[in-house]
Amino acid sequence: MHIVRQGYPFIAGALVLAVVCFIAFGIHIAVIPVVLACYFAYFFRNPERTVNPDASLLYSPADGTVMGVTEFFDEEFLHAKAKKVTIFLSVFNVHVNRSPAEGTIKFQRYTVGDFLPAFNKKATFENERFAMGIENDRMKILVIQIAGILARRIDNWVNLGNHLDQGEVYGMIKFGSCTELVVPADVEILCKKGDKVKGGITVLGRTN
Repeated sequence: MHIVRQGYPFIAGALVLAVVCFIAFGIHIAVIPVVLACYFAYFFRNPERTVNPDASLLYSPADGTVMGVTEFFDEEFLHAKAKKVTIFLSVFNVHVNRSPAEGTIKFQRYTVGDFLPAFNKKATFENERFAMGIENDRMKILVIQIAGILARRIDNWVNLGNHLDQGEVYGMIKFGSCTELVVPADVEILCKKGDKVKGGITVLGRTN
């Protein structure tokens, strides 16, 4: 397991604060920013995971809890009937996002928005979000990173035309958030509301 570089400023800042507090107030106060630095190291962790590539399977793009599975017509990328799996990430979950399938990035759209709690139904449409469309020989899928009440920064580290391997890390959302996976309507969904999932490990869907 290692720490993504986006966490370095947070950890360094907390440690500097710990030194200042130790000099000014003593160890009893300094321990607070030390604990905070430990939490930042924990939050920005990127655990090593072995992904078993399988073109017929769709892996979870994030760690967290399935909030629901819905059917709708996707007008953003698939332009067809689709199914959507919504995953809530608490502040204790791993927050890096992984590609559910192998493919090429064909679509990206960043939308400025509010910071409603991730479990609020309006969050999907009104919060800050980053949508990314992936296409391969089998299908198109859409992965959406959605900011929450604490998540004030969405990081996406890839660009249009980039190729992603199944399970490859492509970004993260800082401090509590929501990730959605949109797939074609004929994909068999293998998860349900309340399920605990892990990015690149848990299978969310299967294609014919």
